[in-house]
Amino acid sequence: MIKIYTISGYEEVGKNMTAVGYSNGGREEVVIIDMGIRLDRVLIHEDVNIQQFPAKELQKLGAIPDDSILRNKKVVAITFTHGHLDHIGAIGKLAPHYPDVPIYGTPYTIKLAKSEVKSEQYFEVKNPMYETGFGEIVQVSENLAIEFVQITHSIPQAAMVVVHTPEGAVVHTGDFKFDNNNPLGEKPDYKRLKELGKEGVKVLIPESTRVSEPTKTPSEAVAQMLLEDFFLYEGVEADGLIATTFASHIPRLQELIWIANKMGRQAVFVGRSLAKYTGIAKQLGLIRMKGARAVRSPNAIRKVLAEVSGARENYLLVVTGHQGEPGAVLTRMANGELYDIGKRDTVVFSAGTIPNPLNKAQRYVLETKLKMKNVRMIKDLHVSGHASREDHRYLIRMLNPENIVPAHGEFRMLTHYAELAEEEGYLIGRDVFVSRNGYLVEIR
Repeated sequence: MIKIYTISGYEEVGKNMTAVGYSNGGREEVVIIDMGIRLDRVLIHEDVNIQQFPAKELQKLGAIPDDSILRNKKVVAITFTHGHLDHIGAIGKLAPHYPDVPIYGTPYTIKLAKSEVKSEQYFEVKNPMYETGFGEIVQVSENLAIEFVQITHSIPQAAMVVVHTPEGAVVHTGDFKFDNNNPLGEKPDYKRLKELGKEGVKVLIPESTRVSEPTKTPSEAVAQMLLEDFFLYEGVEADGLIATTFASHIPRLQELIWIANKMGRQAVFVGRSLAKYTGIAKQLGLIRMKGARAVRSPNAIRKVLAEVSGARENYLLVVTGHQGEPGAVLTRMANGELYDIGKRDTVVFSAGTIPNPLNKAQRYVLETKLKMKNVRMIKDLHVSGHASREDHRYLIRMLNPENIVPAHGEFRMLTHYAELAEEEGYLIGRDVFVSRNGYLVEIR
């Protein structure tokens, strides 16, 4: 029997955690997929050290998963689909619940996970961590093996996690879209996905964030064109250019470096998280920082912003704060700190607003403050990293899974996925199961 533990991320966008169990008369073996945090529950942003918060406080706030359903289970592996905090942010709090259980992920993801563990202040994480290549099948117990299949998302080396069982494969998509023109060259491994479909997929656990959108999500190349169309035309006419996007969005940050070089400006990344993500990406050869620099310490940030302020026409600032998060660099600028932002400056938002009330409110406050300072604002030079309805339809047809358990979304998103599945011949309650946090779906 295969068991799908829908631990967290099944009633919200964030703090994702799923587990796949298999038993055949003997003791059940379990593979955990992701240990995420929900940032808006703790009023924090990418620049804050999450590991400074106690686990009990985070669970009380609903910021990290409640994994009590797995207590006394034989967990044989922990896996990560990719390096976003809503998938790895709770590792320092939850991995110690499973001492000595090995952790697997692609190289960029594991390096980010190690960074989270290094800053953990309450628990010592002793779990061994292994960087796993795409297509490599790792036997993690007598009955279970894991595999990472390359996919595309708004962070490098995102993967679908496949748990191989004697009854067939369980495929967890993580966050993904089918990007066939990624500027960094990453492409989905369609060949392996089609092979899995022929071999037999017992369960598909897909993300549901944008499944209600009746389209195919555009390529990151479209975002590159949007940015170039704005920055590289005569009408830009601005001294100070400031861009903001997700610190982990390495393809977007690479595009901004390319644009700055074409403009004869220097790209300067300002903020702890921007320095962290680009630093690790540079180590792995995932980003080329030619002509760019990154600063992270408070003193270095003040110094470089003073330098930029005196010669704005020579720089393209890339800063944290696209969601209006308190304490982020752009928010502090809008508050009159760090940098005298005003009518000489243009702020480009290359990120959508995360769809929850807190982010919408914070973003509204930020934009209002920028307007009051007569800052020119350019919004929505961005494309999503999440699959839309037609991406999901293609995935279902490729894998032809026996069962589907939608994940990663508010309840309405999960039901939208169930509707799509019914269009493809599935039936809710028979082979499509809409679950909630802390529940168990048994697949016989």
